[in-house]
Amino acid sequence: MDHPPGPPFPARFPALRGRYHPPAATPLAPGAPPPFPGDVRTFLSAVLITLVALLVPASAVAYWADRELGDADRYTAAMSPLAGDPAVQGVVVTQVTRALSGQIDAGPFQGGVDALLGEALRSFAGTPAYRTAWDAANRAAHAAFLDALTTGHGDAVTIDLAPVTAQVKGELVADGVPFADRIPVSHISVKVMEYDDLGALRKGFRMLQVAGVWLPVLTVVLAATAIAVAVRRRRAVMATGLGVAAGAVLLWIAVYVCRRLTLDDLPSDIDPRAAGAVYDALTAFLRTAAWVILAIGLAAALAAWVVGRVRRTP
Repeated sequence: MDHPPGPPFPARFPALRGRYHPPAATPLAPGAPPPFPGDVRTFLSAVLITLVALLVPASAVAYWADRELGDADRYTAAMSPLAGDPAVQGVVVTQVTRALSGQIDAGPFQGGVDALLGEALRSFAGTPAYRTAWDAANRAAHAAFLDALTTGHGDAVTIDLAPVTAQVKGELVADGVPFADRIPVSHISVKVMEYDDLGALRKGFRMLQVAGVWLPVLTVVLAATAIAVAVRRRRAVMATGLGVAAGAVLLWIAVYVCRRLTLDDLPSDIDPRAAGAVYDALTAFLRTAAWVILAIGLAAALAAWVVGRVRRTP
């Protein structure tokens, strides 16, 4: 049987009359926008974290192209360890010996002179003077390297070995080697990398140089915004840290895949071991950055998780 509705809540309990007040909505500050619903804020935070994960490798590559490849000192420092690489040394010895033997006419002694040149170059390749000459050659090659990537002249990365030739000639003359004074100090270019479609690489390099400053800043701003708009900020910090770590993994994968593609497309006259050593030297910054970014992301996620566990502990 239906009963008629009773009186309002305060009327049924006279003792509470005047004490009961329904909760009132918190007034907004003058000019303040209405708050986002929780679902919208969570979705927006997730979208921003995804963008951060994608922008982390792009930011690292942009910074690398602008500050590492674009700077002569850093480029030379990156290439300097290759002076001790056996594959690169073999290319240098072969190219210089071949070029010099064709310019020295020793008559019936030509074979002995060629063998002597090769032995002298192999011995010279392990000396501090060779490293000095190698650094000088790479510093000179940096301008040509940037020219190939910016102005569109040439389709390969080459190193002029004239400083190495000059050092070898001086060593041989000082040792009293016959015909050493006839060695011409000419420009001998060693091709270490070549691209069939350098035009696309140039466009990408220009874009990365432009983005080298603002893209990392944008990534940090988006990460901070993703945390600020989240409903549960501790979880947002954890998710952002994992997103940054995922971006570091993407960076490492991109470096590895590009290495495989670069070496697979090499012409037959380029030693793949030497080209691989050059690629590894130029991308050493990216590999190190990937590990550092991975550590930062995982540390942030772990710190947020630990804070949550501590707060739950009674």
